[in-house]
Amino acid sequence: MINSSPAAGILDRLSKASSAEDFFSLLGVDYDPKIVNVARLHILKRMGQYFAKEQFAGVAEPEIRARCKAMLEQAYADFVASSPIDQRVFKVLKDAVADPKAAFVPLSELK
Repeated sequence: MINSSPAAGILDRLSKASSAEDFFSLLGVDYDPKIVNVARLHILKRMGQYFAKEQFAGVAEPEIRARCKAMLEQAYADFVASSPIDQRVFKVLKDAVADPKAAFVPLSELK
């Protein structure tokens, strides 16, 4: 768990988080540990994708916190509804289905 002043802004506190559980705790989002154990990196990556679309300049701290919480809730919900394989947030998983024949090497080609 992170040690940060309660007066620090939520973005600062999130930047110091060291685990997915820290994110859930800081933002007050309930979660099933079984889902987080399987999809923790995927959930945080998806939250990061949502986060990249946000603009926080000039936004009050309570609104920033609410938006961050909503992003984490949505990212988590994405992986409650389907698997990391289905969501494909990482490049390696996207590439695996981009051209499935490109990854296939027939035995006759091996020497």
